[in-house]
Amino acid sequence: MEFLGMDFSCAFGSLRNGKFPDKDCLLPLISKLLGYCIVAASTTVKLPQILKILNHRSVRGLSVAAFELEVVGYTIALAYCLHKGLPFSAYGELLFLLIQAIILVAVIYYYSQHVGTKTWIRALLYCAVAPTVLAGRIDPVLFEALYASQHAIFFFARVPQIWTNFTNKSTGELSFLTSFMNFGGSMVRVFTSIQEKAPTSVVLGSLIGIVTNGTILSQIILYWKPHVKEGKKVE
Repeated sequence: MEFLGMDFSCAFGSLRNGKFPDKDCLLPLISKLLGYCIVAASTTVKLPQILKILNHRSVRGLSVAAFELEVVGYTIALAYCLHKGLPFSAYGELLFLLIQAIILVAVIYYYSQHVGTKTWIRALLYCAVAPTVLAGRIDPVLFEALYASQHAIFFFARVPQIWTNFTNKSTGELSFLTSFMNFGGSMVRVFTSIQEKAPTSVVLGSLIGIVTNGTILSQIILYWKPHVKEGKKVE
């Protein structure tokens, strides 16, 4: 009995015989189920952050560079997983996270007091290059180098926000729910990536996510303060 790449026959067969499924049968099934749970949850993971900005009409305390780098990182990671032919349960959340991250950056631009020329150049450059990367129409060696760099991209996507939080002693309009879901998703993805025999670099990316998302989540709890309306300039 197979559904969405999940083989239930082993587990059901053991249960029919009055036995608890062994780990070699159960762990792959759990991994697939958790993978699809992450994909399902990812469809709304950034929605709380988007709604918080829309409700307060403010991007106070948010680092635009951090969110822009997230878009770049998700694009490279999604393209690589598509190129490697990994099962959808192992990377599906990247598609939904990328879509939401692009919407989030657009909302941040809209509610910023001023969007400079450099910001528009970065946006146009992304629009020009992203389709080629997602289509995998680049040299394989360059593709591997790009994917290797996306770990650094995700790391440095979090650093500006972590630093902004630290210097302001406030997390501004950061959403606790979005940060919590990012942290939890990274933890679960380590397990599913190992079970799906994903490349070591994929597992490393999830571990970096645990550290950086965990730091931001801790800052939200530490610096929790009442909201004060204020705009944020984008350089």
